[in-house]
Amino acid sequence: MAIAITPEMLVLIDRADPLHDPVGRQFVPSAAETEVSADELADPIGDEARSPVKGIVHRYPDRVLLKPIHVCPVYCRFCFRREKVGPGGEALSVAELDTALAYIRAHPEIWEVILTGGDPLMLAPRRLGELIAALDAIPHVAVVRIHSRVPVVDPGRVTAELLAAIKPRRASLWLGIHCNHARELTPEARSALALLADSGIPLMGQTVLLHGVNDDVETLEQLMRALVTARVKPYYLHHPDLVRGTGHFRVTIEEGQALMKALRGRLSGLAQPTYVLDVPGGHGKVPIGPAYLGDDPGAITVEDAFGETHPYPG
Repeated sequence: MAIAITPEMLVLIDRADPLHDPVGRQFVPSAAETEVSADELADPIGDEARSPVKGIVHRYPDRVLLKPIHVCPVYCRFCFRREKVGPGGEALSVAELDTALAYIRAHPEIWEVILTGGDPLMLAPRRLGELIAALDAIPHVAVVRIHSRVPVVDPGRVTAELLAAIKPRRASLWLGIHCNHARELTPEARSALALLADSGIPLMGQTVLLHGVNDDVETLEQLMRALVTARVKPYYLHHPDLVRGTGHFRVTIEEGQALMKALRGRLSGLAQPTYVLDVPGGHGKVPIGPAYLGDDPGAITVEDAFGETHPYPG
């Protein structure tokens, strides 16, 4: 598996015990990665099964993933594409990118294009600008979304040139920020996020629930508050995928639901992410948060954010 840690992340890691450090654990290889269970998968979310042409994943009718590059500034040890990304990975050639764009043009039901990879913000601003312009020229594409680690782990890449490149003239642009621990939001990262927000780009946060990184309510509360303070709306809290060699990162769904219940009593709605599971095999994401309604349809009870139950007329 590829290994890369940016200087901005390296200085945050406890060198004496990196595998028990919440930042180091995300990026430093561990012997536990050699332990592969029978239920773990090489393609845990079914990208390949839903890929009509190279670089495109068409899982939902109205949106597609477009993966122009397979290089990242850091390589997360839990990544669901960990066996695909890295130096020498399959970045799209000019011809392959043209084919992917032709697929989008030929499918008018595609309303949103999500740039992922790899990390799209690793593209040179000129190339990224050309790609955004090509998508912006497709009339039925109303939304372009970029998913990136760059503003947090390599904030120096967020420049005026990059901002100019990623903003389409017609379509709406949204930027998903991957961040798993409040310590990742360094002053430099906050400055990069401020540049993005000040330029009018809506920011949303994506977090993976990881054992030993953020699987306690205090850590998640600090992270969600830090994101909102940085003008990033918490969007998804991902249950970890069934990636080969990542069992040491996984928590149970019951543990995740308990954490979400605890957050409900601590944080405003603005800071609440949706807890989701990407169903193995390419069947998409579903919310798996805790339930608050009782089981008896004849005597409905509602559980509040503090664990008390109350009757409600059916």
